[in-house]
Amino acid sequence: MSITVRRATTQDLPALQELFLSLRRQTYTWLATASFCLADLQQQTQGEAILLAQDEQGGLTGFISVWEADHFIHHLYVDAGQQRRGVGRALLAALPGWPGQRYVLKCLLRNHAAAAFYRVSGFTETGSGMGEDGEYIVFESGKSVDRAP
Repeated sequence: MSITVRRATTQDLPALQELFLSLRRQTYTWLATASFCLADLQQQTQGEAILLAQDEQGGLTGFISVWEADHFIHHLYVDAGQQRRGVGRALLAALPGWPGQRYVLKCLLRNHAAAAFYRVSGFTETGSGMGEDGEYIVFESGKSVDRAP
């Protein structure tokens, strides 16, 4: 499968909202998913850069949102039918400075599939904590270009 990654535009918003809502409801079954809504995407990604992945036909296969100032990956979602096809890795590879630039993210402990993906993608566990949605793991990608060895 050929994957194209590009910056999202306002025209992409409806498809991104649908994917975000659908995948959150499928993934976070232990949360009150009925309270999730389409507007959550804009609220949760305000001020973030969003890159989206498309298949050969231009269909949305996934997206990543990043708070660029801190190199913090806030969301990475891949359509359930497109998982294990390189979409997640393509989204990571499209990040500015990847793989040399260090990126950080939080992953809910109960989201076993995502945690496994980050580990296989070269992230290491650097911490943990408790948030409103439950326990989380802090993951960090490779060494930052501005840190001493």
